[in-house]
Amino acid sequence: MKIEHIAMYVNDLEAARDFFVKYFNAKSNTGYYNTKTDFRSYFLSFDDGARLEIMNKPQMTDNAKEISQTGYIHIAFSLGSAEKVDQLTERLRSDGFEVISGPRTTGDGYYESCIVGIEGNQIELTV
Repeated sequence: MKIEHIAMYVNDLEAARDFFVKYFNAKSNTGYYNTKTDFRSYFLSFDDGARLEIMNKPQMTDNAKEISQTGYIHIAFSLGSAEKVDQLTERLRSDGFEVISGPRTTGDGYYESCIVGIEGNQIELTV
């Protein structure tokens, strides 16, 4: 069994797509639009076959995102090396994204950093 994809509602669909394309080399489909419900989405594919669906529709609730809360909390991207974690962390920091931890080796042996990415969603960068 494998996870087929993960989905995330966003306020700005194109900005979210551009974020994942720019920083994580995602490949986007041409998008989907349901004229009856005004629902829109893109499927983003990553090099290893993982997929993220980003979605938007009218009248969504946009609750504050806390650093520690119940529910899904972050997406983790394995970059392949500590050097790549350091480089992308610094690139995101330079581009104005908040780095909330790391880069560091955690107590359980992961080399990682965590940033607050597009629309306040946490993204973990790891080897």
